[in-house]
Amino acid sequence: MPATRAQIAEIEQLYRQHGPALLLFAQAITGDRAHAQDAIHQVFLRLIEDGDHRRALDVKAYLFACVRNAACNYVRARRRNVELADDSAWFDPPDHDHAAELNLRRALNSLPEDQRQVAVLHVWGELTFSQIADLLEISANTAASRYRYALARLRDALCPTENPCAKP
Repeated sequence: MPATRAQIAEIEQLYRQHGPALLLFAQAITGDRAHAQDAIHQVFLRLIEDGDHRRALDVKAYLFACVRNAACNYVRARRRNVELADDSAWFDPPDHDHAAELNLRRALNSLPEDQRQVAVLHVWGELTFSQIADLLEISANTAASRYRYALARLRDALCPTENPCAKP
């Protein structure tokens, strides 16, 4: 049964609230912005058609799970990896520091997929390690460990080490 106007308004609010983080997460899985958008649109269209989100205890985690399933279905169907485009806009960085944004995207892209997913879910998706654990079907400790490893790799990639040749 199609959603009522009130339900559609609620779904639109969910899209506005969580859409950017869902897009980043889907893009981290598919490696392609257009296919990530398709996955998100599929999920929200299904919500409008079925209204399944009302039965979920944690709507945000439910949305991330649905987007993950849609994105993974795309990846399985294509059976190939697509590099993330360097010129795609994932998010609006503070003060629009495009060089820093590019460096961050490259550093995120260099992470192993499991670490990248956890980092994106925790930082941009604002999910707890418990929610991430449920979503990825891993333990909360594993999610926290992957996050720590991701942060360490990002720190190494983004924070230059001291130059031993530099004058004090």
